[in-house]
Amino acid sequence: MLILGIDPGTRILGYSLLDTDEGRLKIEAMDVLYLKKIPDFTMRIRKIFDSTVRIIDSFHPDHLAIEAPFFGKNVQSMLKLGRAQGVAIAAAMSRDLSITEYEPSTIKQTVTGNGNATKEQVATMLRSILEFEEQPQYYDATDALAVAYTCHMQMSNPLADIRKELMPKKKTTKSAKKQWADFVNLNPDRVQ
Repeated sequence: MLILGIDPGTRILGYSLLDTDEGRLKIEAMDVLYLKKIPDFTMRIRKIFDSTVRIIDSFHPDHLAIEAPFFGKNVQSMLKLGRAQGVAIAAAMSRDLSITEYEPSTIKQTVTGNGNATKEQVATMLRSILEFEEQPQYYDATDALAVAYTCHMQMSNPLADIRKELMPKKKTTKSAKKQWADFVNLNPDRVQ
């Protein structure tokens, strides 16, 4: 199976292609789309769609694994990130790829064993696991590889879904989902 991993972003979008043929892992590609020089946001979104389709048409992956947007303090940034993710997913759907989305903490946990690992720790662990020489210029590329690797690990482990169901739920004071739902309820005119 060839997995396209994407770390969505509107300024820098990371992507990787991980070949999981017969249990041997091989990196087919790992790079970024550098979008900072495109001043118009709609043109950035267009570039994400077109480039994702071009990558799919060039490599013919079997599956898209993409990182879910995380809730931050800046709602506008989160909305833009969600649009970038949606456009990448739409591009994959236009080519009939199956799609899986992973939370950032799940990706970090899978790669490093620590759901709060830094980008540097994730990249270092991936270099150890997949034995690639040079660290890419941007961690967005290794983040995309981490998404693809997580997908491989989840798909190759038949107990992964069962373990998730058996794990006790974390108790939190007010979740990011609840905070976001509160914002949407209080500001329906601001959501596009």
